[in-house]
Amino acid sequence: MSERLFVLLQHVLPKLALTALAGAGANLKAGGLSQWVIRWFIGKYKVNMSEAADGDPAAFATFNEFFTRALKPGVRPIHTARFVSPVDGKISQLGPIKAEQIFQAKGKEFSATALLGGDSNLAKPFINGSFANIYLSPRDYHRIHMPCDGRLTQMIYVPGELFSVNPVTARGVDGLFARNERVVCMFESDFGPFALVLVGATIVGSMATIWHGIVNPPRSKKVRNWDYAGQDIQLKKGEEMGRFLLGSTVVMLFPKGKCSFNPFWVAERAVQMGEKMGD
Repeated sequence: MSERLFVLLQHVLPKLALTALAGAGANLKAGGLSQWVIRWFIGKYKVNMSEAADGDPAAFATFNEFFTRALKPGVRPIHTARFVSPVDGKISQLGPIKAEQIFQAKGKEFSATALLGGDSNLAKPFINGSFANIYLSPRDYHRIHMPCDGRLTQMIYVPGELFSVNPVTARGVDGLFARNERVVCMFESDFGPFALVLVGATIVGSMATIWHGIVNPPRSKKVRNWDYAGQDIQLKKGEEMGRFLLGSTVVMLFPKGKCSFNPFWVAERAVQMGEKMGD
């Protein structure tokens, strides 16, 4: 299938209905059927179960239990660098934010304000800052960890589309990551604020955080906001902060001059949670 046709199909497919159906199926305790789907998925995507805390596919009652599986202690050591990768995945793009514009793909950008739910005040600290966008493929570990120490101040659910977030769609859909449904997590640190944005996609049943649980569903047509500024929710670098129930993308925003990326980090490079992202 050509890239153009793949993108056009996404405009006409009932993405919300497909996603709701997939989410329900992934949570279904269907015995032998669930086991068959899990084993098929492992074979299809070459999932490395030797890294899982429990490597026996029969240990998982639902597909989502398997998909959000924990890793064995020590298989993802946390680097001593100031910033580490929060996920396993592949770098979509990274680099400087030009004024407020974030590079998506050749000829395509989106704004920090749009990504953060339309709040220009939230976006101000990231003017001329830096960003990193990491795509999680189906075979990857799907828990999300902290890239650095931070204190949670705010969480925002932003309704939106459910386009796929793979590289083909990033090249073909304008403003993809600021257009899809997403959960914006804002943190304060000793160097200032940073944003960790969980971007939804087709077939992503839901997104969850450790302090809230499942954020979506329910899905709504309005932005929802949770204020944590008065609470002392502190998370350390490498600590789990959330997970995708079926996979997607993470976007990080940092203020100007605060994150100098690892020179080995380039677009299309595979990365693992805990490896050095920058200083």
